[in-house]
Amino acid sequence: MYLIDTDWIIDVFNNQTQAAATLKRLADQGLAVSVITYGELYQGAFYSRDPQRALAALPVFLSDKQILPITTAIAERFGVIRGGLSPHQRRQVGDMDLLIAATALTHNLTLLTRNLADFRLVPGISIYSST
Repeated sequence: MYLIDTDWIIDVFNNQTQAAATLKRLADQGLAVSVITYGELYQGAFYSRDPQRALAALPVFLSDKQILPITTAIAERFGVIRGGLSPHQRRQVGDMDLLIAATALTHNLTLLTRNLADFRLVPGISIYSST
């Protein structure tokens, strides 16, 4: 199963056909979205040039994906990951990304992301990054 990062979904919304084709190809294995990503997407839609259209497209896209909440297990994993990073790395990788990473690790999911520079700093995370 795969956890889709915000950047990948934005690529789909921006009509990047390779990103959409990858999601279609991986759909049978299961696709999920962190509630953190949901919040980032909602913010983007709400403040977009055409909020009405963007807000209408969001639930359509998410309809066949599992939305994963932040649980105590994810919060604990977040704390372990964040505490294990150097101060420089903590400044590089934002807390939202660390919560997404903790979600992927807690649920044993592969993360679909283009943000390799940040997520590669997270020990043990599995990343799918090619289209």
